[in-house]
Amino acid sequence: MDTLRFITCGSVDDGKSTLIGRLLFESKAIFDDQLAALVKDSAQYGTQGNQMDLALLVDGLQAEREQGITIDVAYRFFTTDERRFVVADTPGHEQYTRNMATGASTASLAVILIDARKGVLVQTRRHSRIVAMMGIKHVVMAVNKMDLVGFDEATLNAMAAEYRSFASALGFASLQAIPLSGLTGDNVLAPSTRMPWYSGPTLLQYLNRVDTRTTQHEGPFRMPVQWVNRPNLDFRGFCGRVATGTLQPGNAVRVLPSGVQTRIKTVLLGFNKVAVATAGDAVTVTLVDEVDASRGDVLVAADAPPEVADQFEAKLLWMSEHALAPGRQYLMKQACKEVTATVMEIKYRVDVNSGAHLAAKVLGLNEIAVVNLSTSAPLVFEPYAINQTLGGFILIDKLSFETVGAGMIEFALRRANNIHWQALELNKAMRAAQMHQTPRCIWFTGLSGSGKSTIANLLDKRLYAEGRHTYVLDGDNVRHGLNRNLGFTEADRVENIRRVAEVARLMMDAGLVVLVSFISPFAAERAMARSLFAPGEFIEVFVDTPLEECERRDAKGLYSKARKGDLKNFTGFDSPYEPPQDAEVHLLAAHHSPAECVEHVLRALG
Repeated sequence: MDTLRFITCGSVDDGKSTLIGRLLFESKAIFDDQLAALVKDSAQYGTQGNQMDLALLVDGLQAEREQGITIDVAYRFFTTDERRFVVADTPGHEQYTRNMATGASTASLAVILIDARKGVLVQTRRHSRIVAMMGIKHVVMAVNKMDLVGFDEATLNAMAAEYRSFASALGFASLQAIPLSGLTGDNVLAPSTRMPWYSGPTLLQYLNRVDTRTTQHEGPFRMPVQWVNRPNLDFRGFCGRVATGTLQPGNAVRVLPSGVQTRIKTVLLGFNKVAVATAGDAVTVTLVDEVDASRGDVLVAADAPPEVADQFEAKLLWMSEHALAPGRQYLMKQACKEVTATVMEIKYRVDVNSGAHLAAKVLGLNEIAVVNLSTSAPLVFEPYAINQTLGGFILIDKLSFETVGAGMIEFALRRANNIHWQALELNKAMRAAQMHQTPRCIWFTGLSGSGKSTIANLLDKRLYAEGRHTYVLDGDNVRHGLNRNLGFTEADRVENIRRVAEVARLMMDAGLVVLVSFISPFAAERAMARSLFAPGEFIEVFVDTPLEECERRDAKGLYSKARKGDLKNFTGFDSPYEPPQDAEVHLLAAHHSPAECVEHVLRALG
């Protein structure tokens, strides 16, 4: 007996939880104690008067019951004579779209509910695009609450025509429209006597017979290595789940990205040796040769290896309330591999209603875009449409560890394949030795008016007098040339720091002591800058001056303009400043003179 995983989705209050509750109740998938609890909960939280509120079978969170909405993804299981089912009830509220995407990631069919009274809404369209983006090819358009429109045939026909027109570009393999009522049970399990004009299947009849099998698991062998099992000197096993293809002893395989070729010695399913393993099996394999492979590497068929690249075009669903800014670094998890990734460019944002491609510099919550992505190390990948395991990924904020995005790789970018690092005979150590100094990047950060530039200039003069070779990169000066095309939006601030950090690295490679004086308000970008340098080369100096003191000084008149509303995105007012938590030097500039601050920095330099 096979298993069908499906989701219910759509706009808020379309009746998703009630429909699933009806399926569970009518298919006898609830126990006596659950039924007793449902009767009790219906009296306390129910919205159906003296009747049982079947939605409460699914809405388990206290907040869900109090508000009558779905917040988290609720998984339920039931069985018929034909199939086993795993159903994910996903939220309808726009605020919880990220949870809906989680439920869709493992499903092969979507039941998209539409309230017969309201029709196709924005959230219906958004969920449909996410469903298509996640690779779901089979959709049931369930027009619910038909009892509230008098079981009118014209209502179904109008909505089906509208939805089919919208969904024609989404690439669904099948689309079945079913009129029903989750509350009364019409066309859920048994055909409705109140809709004699409908001759199609009921919802359960369709779920029992729909063929959702794909050819995705029939491709060449792929297995990401999840763990290297080395209990003793005599055994080295590589553990993972077979993503596609089959595996048996004697097969020739490659370890990517290294490309080393070997053969399979044994295949273990649990503690038992097996002759063959197929897609979905969690196995341990041993290899004929001693090869270097670790977590994140991928074992593949030797004669049909996938691609390896570090730049991609990808579809991206943004799941954070904090907007995506190109140039910012995130953690990226793809299969068992974790790397640092940067969205280099938002090519376009997708309008959820029309599908139009819109220009965008940032990406907000629940928005979908096509982006160019760069990773810190090469990834073994295949397009998501071919292999969801090697084509799907998530992005994670490096500071908060919040999952901020879910993406699907489309293809590799070829633009960097003919670019190679040119080795130079004169290196940083040789240039530093000629200058008799240790190259450093001294990064001053703080609010506007905190005293960064004053202290940096005094330090520059002091080092120059001692015979050091230095250069100051000042925020205002750089914006007159290199960064003159950048504004003060968050995305522009991210790019501003990225460029300056790269310039500082080049200057330090030339043997200089580089003094960088930038507000650099975001911790993520300061961390990115630090990552470009070896340990000990990057010295972060936090010029800690209270906002009130910075405003009192107001040497450039910026705070006055910000107070009047004439200066937007000003740090400390309508743009945040994230103070360093572990700076090498912490200067209380309001209590010490600039000269004293310089001495403090010099002591830290040693």
